[in-house]
Amino acid sequence: QQQLVESGGGLVQAGGSLRLSCAASARTFTIGTMAWFRQAPGKEREFVTAISWRTGNTYYADSVKGRFTILRDNAKNTVYLQMNSLKPEDTAVYYCAVDRSLAGVVHTTSDEYDYWGQGTQVTVSS
Repeated sequence: QQQLVESGGGLVQAGGSLRLSCAASARTFTIGTMAWFRQAPGKEREFVTAISWRTGNTYYADSVKGRFTILRDNAKNTVYLQMNSLKPEDTAVYYCAVDRSLAGVVHTTSDEYDYWGQGTQVTVSS
């Protein structure tokens, strides 16, 4: 059973916006951190942004600071990624992920995360 369900990807022109959603369905696990990663063709998966579920503190990769915003809705167990001023280099499959740890450390490496969504394609045309 899919535990993280993503939606909202698509094709957009450079300079445009998209909003991704990730819902933790049938939640049977704790959430310490929810994050977004992305993977472009031929490249490794890279950290984009994360939010601490308890504190709401947010963290961003330098490449997206000022353009992307991560938001959470605790009642809906949902995290959103608002992406503005999109660039062709933002083209990738975007994945949401959950780190169950409640230790208060927000990780930026993918191997620290326990659950993953199926991924949603974002394509930015020039």
